[in-house]
Amino acid sequence: MTDAAKTVTVRVAHRFAAAPERVFDAWLDPERASRWLFATPTGRMARAEIDPRVGGRFAFVDRRDGVDVEHVGEYVEIDRPRRLVFTFAVPMYSPLVTTVTIDIAPSGSGCELTLTHEGVLAEYAENTPKGWRMILDGLASVVS
Repeated sequence: MTDAAKTVTVRVAHRFAAAPERVFDAWLDPERASRWLFATPTGRMARAEIDPRVGGRFAFVDRRDGVDVEHVGEYVEIDRPRRLVFTFAVPMYSPLVTTVTIDIAPSGSGCELTLTHEGVLAEYAENTPKGWRMILDGLASVVS
């Protein structure tokens, strides 16, 4: 990243009609996560690997029109069911490593999740929240 590259922080919130534990656990279970995390409507999840511990890594490969797009990161903090922090990168598109924080709070009979993505390149500031909203909609379908 050059000195000229500007980064921003993106926040997205989503309410779920599911217990905080159920929403949290879906982030760390490879079988469930492969159905929604980094999955695209036109792609096919070719690989989903999760080592769910602080210092553990994850790798998701979404095959899009014959091209494998890898999403990788490392878990920095795991505080079930309240908080998950991980580094995040998509090497095909950028060498930049960003940080994603997931905060989950009980709300009525469900919960509210707030996702904070730090270090997003300013040029992706508009599309990044759209992508996370699509991902969280997919999570909602898995936990409901």
